[in-house]
Amino acid sequence: MWSRYTRSAGVTLVELIVALVIMGVALAGVVAVYASTTRASVDPVVVQQMQAIADNMMEEILLKPYAPGPAPGAGAGGARVNFDDVRDYDGYGQSIQGIRDVEGNAIPGLGRYTVLVTVTSTGLTNIPNTDALQIVVKVSVNDGATNTSPAPITLTGWRTNPS
Repeated sequence: MWSRYTRSAGVTLVELIVALVIMGVALAGVVAVYASTTRASVDPVVVQQMQAIADNMMEEILLKPYAPGPAPGAGAGGARVNFDDVRDYDGYGQSIQGIRDVEGNAIPGLGRYTVLVTVTSTGLTNIPNTDALQIVVKVSVNDGATNTSPAPITLTGWRTNPS
């Protein structure tokens, strides 16, 4: 005997549409999270470039001799080729946009970066009667109107009086 009602296997049109809607909503959520993460992330190349600029500036400064006494004059805006001691770097970069070589020439491709150097006299607490200079190098980048600029990188170093 044949039954009038036979059970058929498969998916109905309604079930298929409901499944597609659920998958579409889930995919839209994943894409939205990915887009916001990408928009808010900082380009790692920019951060690495900032770190390299700060490292190179700090190394250049620490290779200069310690000069006792008052600062011979801030070297802000001048060509670094004339700097002959650590104190000359105090205030360097305040009026300079872009990274420059030791002769004061702008380095192509680094125009949006800025560097600021401060040198202050300090004493070291673990070595009595020792003069020292604290050197702070701060590198930042200006990305224009976007809010994706990374935080400035700040390096701190000390140069002690060898005598």
